[in-house]
Amino acid sequence: MTFATRSAAQKRVLNTGSGHYRPEKLHQAFHGGRWSEVRLDIDSSVKPDVVGSVRDMRAFASDGSYDAIWSSHNVEHLHSHEVSPTFREFTRVLNPEGFALITCPDLEAVARLVADNREDEIMYVSPAGPITPLDMLFGHSASVAAGNHFMAHNTGFTADRLGRVALAAGFREVRIMKGSFCDIWALALMPKARLDQITPLFEGTEQFSLVGWE
Repeated sequence: MTFATRSAAQKRVLNTGSGHYRPEKLHQAFHGGRWSEVRLDIDSSVKPDVVGSVRDMRAFASDGSYDAIWSSHNVEHLHSHEVSPTFREFTRVLNPEGFALITCPDLEAVARLVADNREDEIMYVSPAGPITPLDMLFGHSASVAAGNHFMAHNTGFTADRLGRVALAAGFREVRIMKGSFCDIWALALMPKARLDQITPLFEGTEQFSLVGWE
């Protein structure tokens, strides 16, 4: 069944590292009755639909069972050796016409701030509180200090690393955008994904460009 023939039916998006439920946290590309959100988090206290880790989703996600993945500030919590297996899990659970939308801190942008001695400067205010370059590197310090060790960051990504890792995991193409808050965004397409049918979901928001990976 093609992406086009499924377009009128409900689609499933897996929200990885979803945190506490807030409708506005789900990217607007997945708003509307067409999309059904499944919230996944390793922290049971945030009351996700599924308690589990993105590192191995075989217990609750069969091959090709999702149309999209929304990964917002989740992959930086992995240890470096867990990154490649996790991205392979992303491609396993996505159907061949699916895609992943991934955003995380941009190490290149953060490194510039650190080099300018701005590591303690507040860059923006998130729902969790003020965010500094040190928070982007190591995780939100106030949350970790309060005992939420799930908030620690254990790896990091530049646009180049994010693109290379996604391609090596089996995505056909990766498009990248740099955000306004030292963040990077990746639109990673599965082998049979139709870009002309996916990009309208982002109309008025992100403008992704192909930056060298195909």
